[in-house]
Amino acid sequence: MTLWSVIGAGVAGLAVASELVSRGAKVQIFDPGGPPGPHGCSWWAGGMLAPWCEYENAEEPVLRLGQSAIEWWAQRTKVTRRGTLVVASARDVPDLRRFARRTKEFTKVERAEISELEPDLTGFGQGLFFEREAHVDPRQALQDLYRQLQSQGVAFHRKLAPAQLKNAIDCRGLHAREYLHDLRGVKGEMLVIRCPDVELTRPVRLLHPRMPLYIVPRGGGVYMLGATMIESEDSSRITARSMLELLSAAYAVNPAFGEAEVLEIGVDLRPAFPDNLPRIRRLGRTIYANGLYRHGYLLAPALARGVADLALNNTHSEMVDEDRA
Repeated sequence: MTLWSVIGAGVAGLAVASELVSRGAKVQIFDPGGPPGPHGCSWWAGGMLAPWCEYENAEEPVLRLGQSAIEWWAQRTKVTRRGTLVVASARDVPDLRRFARRTKEFTKVERAEISELEPDLTGFGQGLFFEREAHVDPRQALQDLYRQLQSQGVAFHRKLAPAQLKNAIDCRGLHAREYLHDLRGVKGEMLVIRCPDVELTRPVRLLHPRMPLYIVPRGGGVYMLGATMIESEDSSRITARSMLELLSAAYAVNPAFGEAEVLEIGVDLRPAFPDNLPRIRRLGRTIYANGLYRHGYLLAPALARGVADLALNNTHSEMVDEDRA
């Protein structure tokens, strides 16, 4: 049996390995960072499985390919299926209407319905409810994949992959830019806060002309606030402006967030191609799977299926870059 070597243990690498194993392939994984942790951008993700919301400013494949992500993840980790609620302040209602025009599969909700969905969400008279959407805790999802792969006999090597490795699948994000010259980094900044005085049960997106915000509940009064998209490759620190905007937007959702405790600040670079869609390329003896951009957990299952199709059946999915494959 052919041994496939996956390089990188972020969401892309673990999803690819999981898909290969589910089809009977033998797999090993190389990552000098070791088990999932804060050394990669997958750790700092929101974990939203929200293809209809993301379609508002994404290409059509994000909507189409992302819809199968919920069931793929549900077979491997806990998925919370409570939908997504999108709201805007009274002055930003035109942004809400624009959002509605650019997407689908939602129900328009008003103040009473918003209050019924989220009693602690005050001050919003109009919104959109995307009932079919879901979310995962990304850190739990990574750890679950890691443990499942270990139990299935996948060997994890905490070292660099050997040179000239046969049957290699490179999922290293920006570390693969030496070979993927059109890959760029997009800076993302996020906060993890604790606010026991606010109880939200589903992701909430606040539309704002400067800083659209999403708040994702993690349980126990803990929330993830995210996330900026800055065309910059400086991932050293969060900017004062970004932190101010994120916290101000959270305060606008519920003033009790003003008393929240900041637990973590995350800054990292998302790998992206010029069209912000993922790509699969075969260069020499290596398959490269990369460019998940801000859609890591949403599109990782489709990326994994495309890699498995190419590796095991030599079948090209639409993600395969035909010019370079």
